[in-house]
Amino acid sequence: MARKGKIIIDRELCKGCLLCVRACPVKVLGPSQTPNASGSYPSEALNPEKCIACGNCYEVCPDVCIEVYETEALV
Repeated sequence: MARKGKIIIDRELCKGCLLCVRACPVKVLGPSQTPNASGSYPSEALNPEKCIACGNCYEVCPDVCIEVYETEALV
């Protein structure tokens, strides 16, 4: 059963380490083109429709700035 998900990233907490980008198996995440208040380029959902709510990004985030939600399960 495939899942669909949604992620929310707190731009101001993200330091732009991009560990989540490397952990995403379906390439949802990438670096933002605009810096946050601290001057870092945080991660953002570049392809949010591809999210499968696996939680890998949440697990590797050292700053706990990512939330993952399962929006629906597809049969």
